[in-house]
Amino acid sequence: MVAVQEVEARKLIARLKEELKKVEAIKPPAWINFAKSGASRERPPIQPDFWYIRSASILKRIYLNGPIGVERLKTFYGGRKRRGTKPARFKKASGSILRKILQQLEAAGFVEKLDKKGVKGRKISTTGRKFLDKIAYEVSKE
Repeated sequence: MVAVQEVEARKLIARLKEELKKVEAIKPPAWINFAKSGASRERPPIQPDFWYIRSASILKRIYLNGPIGVERLKTFYGGRKRRGTKPARFKKASGSILRKILQQLEAAGFVEKLDKKGVKGRKISTTGRKFLDKIAYEVSKE
């Protein structure tokens, strides 16, 4: 069986994006066209399917690094904030976008909450693992 790590990430996320568009539980909110994806960004995302690309990326990230929470995802998706003549600084990504995507992935059954003693966050469910492995196998055959 082909693992997610063995497939090129760009191809996997592109294919995963198309499959997530078919899932009823994952829909972009109305405000996504006006919201920046973090404090380090100057404008909102220009890709028409940004929500699905970010959802696919988060699902892959949870598969590889889970259990993972919103705070670690904010750090991962953050970036350099340009501050004019002052030196640039790192700023975290928007927590609202990440939280809403995690809630939708949880509603779809791909992710589940983990609240054990000392370990919190979300981990990939068995349904999500099968879903990602199937797509990774299909991408490797292309």
